[in-house]
Amino acid sequence: AVRLAESGGGSVQAGGSLTLSCTASEYTGDLCVGWFRQVHGKEREPVAALYGSGGSTFVAESVKGRFTISQGDTENTLVLHMTDLKPEDTAKYYCAARDHFLVCSKLVKDYISWGQGTEVTVSS
Repeated sequence: AVRLAESGGGSVQAGGSLTLSCTASEYTGDLCVGWFRQVHGKEREPVAALYGSGGSTFVAESVKGRFTISQGDTENTLVLHMTDLKPEDTAKYYCAARDHFLVCSKLVKDYISWGQGTEVTVSS
């Protein structure tokens, strides 16, 4: 299975921006790669996902208009650009991938590869 590594987390004030990167161990052109987030003690929730370099995608309603998912500078990198951050966006963000050739899903159980996560803290 593909290996994933997140980077780019940190602390920011409300209204600020952060960009998270997910680097995969292989070409992601035939993979759905998604971002999920989790607050301690709560369930992991989907944020956004993208298939390949522009196939099927989704963005959660809670972040629509503020977060953008796109392919990065290389064919094995995915980027989550987060703007107008709110304190409720504070969470650990995970990058995840489905098996090859499967369309994107909002369900945690559908993803077979996960990164270690990166912390995002938004202060008011």
